[in-house]
Amino acid sequence: MADIGLVVAGPSGRMGRTLIRMIAETPGVTLCGALARPGSAAVGADCGRLAGLEPNGMEVMDDPHALPETAQVILDFTTPATTVALATLAARRGMVLVSGTTGLSPDDFARLRDASRHAVIVHSGNMGLGINLLAAMIRRAARSLDAEFDIEILEMHHGRKVDAPSGTALLLGQAAADGRGIDLESRSDRRRDGHTGAREKGHIGFATLRGGTVIGEHSVILAGEHERIEFRHKAEDRTMFARGALRAALWGLGRAPGLYSMADVLGLAEQ
Repeated sequence: MADIGLVVAGPSGRMGRTLIRMIAETPGVTLCGALARPGSAAVGADCGRLAGLEPNGMEVMDDPHALPETAQVILDFTTPATTVALATLAARRGMVLVSGTTGLSPDDFARLRDASRHAVIVHSGNMGLGINLLAAMIRRAARSLDAEFDIEILEMHHGRKVDAPSGTALLLGQAAADGRGIDLESRSDRRRDGHTGAREKGHIGFATLRGGTVIGEHSVILAGEHERIEFRHKAEDRTMFARGALRAALWGLGRAPGLYSMADVLGLAEQ
């Protein structure tokens, strides 16, 4: 059986370079393309050299129409605008799009849903296997414990991260909201400063820390009367995200078009 052809979007970024290295050491998959935005300094660079490997003879391109016919899956950790454009490309070519891009707006998600009528799209605010298992646990805990238990989510990332709360924090918040049967957007507190008054019962609070080179740390706290439950996850290396993305890529091949999550990939989605 021929190797599965993978395309890495944003190959010069931290996740792009990690994906290229992971693909090189994973049997059954092969890198058959790398896409950068027009004008990027990475265009024309050798993908192997870009990722700190031996040169592999594959140059970064900026024209998605030049992707070879062997390209089956796009791996995307870029920007919302790029992700939406890649979703359209995947729908047009019948490819799988696996995206870990964060900071997408409701309109961006609507456009992903439109594209998923013709393509398999797997999107998650975090591709890590452990964090998605944690989300399933949070959903169950929030359902089991009523609003007398306040839910707070604390996250920390490196100082160069541009969106807040993190996609992972929102993923965990959505899991808690789903467990409670509430709307996250209208029942979350994301900014607290000054004389805020008492905490709103039933709301989900978010706190954000930024600094250094922290890859990602998340805590979900359920605080009740005289007791507190804490769930924590620490990302120690970006390869955990790449490993999850490759698993999603393999899972998505041959699926019916649709917008899926890592919960679907891991069999954690509730029926």
